Amino acid sequence: MDTIPANYTARKDLLKDRVILVTGAGDGIGRAAAKGLAAHGATVVLLGKTIKKLESVYDEIMQAGGPMPGIYPMDLRGATFKDYQDLAAVLDKEYGRLDGLLHNAGILGERAPIEHHEVQIWQQVMQVNLTAPFLLTKACLPLLYKSTDASVVFTASSVGRKPRAYWGAYSVSKAGMEALAAVLADETEFRGTLRVNSLNPGAVRTEMRRLAFPAEDRSRLTAPEQLLPAYLYLLGPDSHGISGRQFEA
Repeated sequence: MDTIPANYTARKDLLKDRVILVTGAGDGIGRAAAKGLAAHGATVVLLGKTIKKLESVYDEIMQAGGPMPGIYPMDLRGATFKDYQDLAAVLDKEYGRLDGLLHNAGILGERAPIEHHEVQIWQQVMQVNLTAPFLLTKACLPLLYKSTDASVVFTASSVGRKPRAYWGAYSVSKAGMEALAAVLADETEFRGTLRVNSLNPGAVRTEMRRLAFPAEDRSRLTAPEQLLPAYLYLLGPDSHGISGRQFEA
């Protein structure tokens, strides 16, 4: 596994003039990442299913003096490829390209043995955690190709890299996502203008983590804001030429 350079510090204007799409931007890691990317100059497109939460992030970015973000409500559980194509068309019209794509949205599903796993929940987890990133990336690839230095970051998990009992669909979806990232990195390496990597955030103080481990001491967990250097490094120019890697935050 790869790690972010020790003591990495991003300059204030690192992402100036870059357009970055963040999924799951209304909560947790996505919210913190979106605000941090904007603070370093990025025009952030906020994608999530709850408009009120996206508007809250929008307001915070504007109050902090960041570039005006975009808001794009979408529920990944029911989105079709046509929905992603429509999103790409809007991005093309508004910005003309896409410099970064952070796949952060995900759902836990249920923790149960395979023999008792609810089929409907399995399919929903696969839809949100694996199929949605595939469809969104596929729809946005022409926009990413228009950038001179584009980056796609998939949010990984330790149970995707080393599957464990009872993690069911979540573990399998994250393992599949790692394969998707690796395939895409291999296929686009020849371009020299697009890099694709995955990042495992580790134990972070999010609502999903609380659902997975309700009894643990949350004060010991990493705050979402502490992950910002990793996202700045991977989505900014300082990781130019680095692709097909699995990073640990």
